[in-house]
Amino acid sequence: MEAKNVQEQMHLLKELQDIDSVVGRVRQDRQQLQQELGTLDAEVERVRAMVAGLQESLESLQAERREFEQALIQERDNVARAEGRLPSIKTQKEYVAVLKEVDTAKKMNRDIEERIKAKDGEIAALEGEKQEKDQELAAQEEKAAQRRGEIEARLAEMDAVLSSRESERGTIFEQIPVPTRKRYQMLLERRGGLAVVEARQGACQGCNMQLPPQVFNSLYRQEEVMTCPHCHRLIFLSGPERA
Repeated sequence: MEAKNVQEQMHLLKELQDIDSVVGRVRQDRQQLQQELGTLDAEVERVRAMVAGLQESLESLQAERREFEQALIQERDNVARAEGRLPSIKTQKEYVAVLKEVDTAKKMNRDIEERIKAKDGEIAALEGEKQEKDQELAAQEEKAAQRRGEIEARLAEMDAVLSSRESERGTIFEQIPVPTRKRYQMLLERRGGLAVVEARQGACQGCNMQLPPQVFNSLYRQEEVMTCPHCHRLIFLSGPERA
């Protein structure tokens, strides 16, 4: 059943505004918590991506080291085969050529060994860095999990408040005449969630502009639902202003 007189309408409109103000704050707080969840997830993913990148680099270095090891084994075999041929060589020229071959292979071995040593240093440094990032990731995941639990509990509470308030809102909303209801909803959307405000000391508390005397007089008479001529919000008098 719709409210019949202006006093009843304004009472309902004020209740409706109070509910919408609470709902607006809860939704805003809820959005901030959801954004925080997104930030937590993004930070975990950022560190996780760094760990994955370090692991990939580490595997690449280890693969390069294995290639050097295979090359070293091959060169050592070359040295062994060359040196094994020395006792059976008949000519001085061939003997010198084989010695040169052995010397070249041994130099190659030393070069590969230096490369392996350098690669071991790179691997050790990368393993240390990855270990630090593994620890950072574990700490970040633990922090995110704890905070996520707190946020999800708070979100559940907010959802319960929203459900209750929106149900209450629907009941009140249906009691307001359709034209006033539409005007209220339009103002709520266009005026930052504030459609109903008090008129105090001759001014609208929504836009802080002075009200014309005739508007103030009409508010006293309560003959119709009044709006501020400046911001068009629905206005009412309360307390000492009505005395």
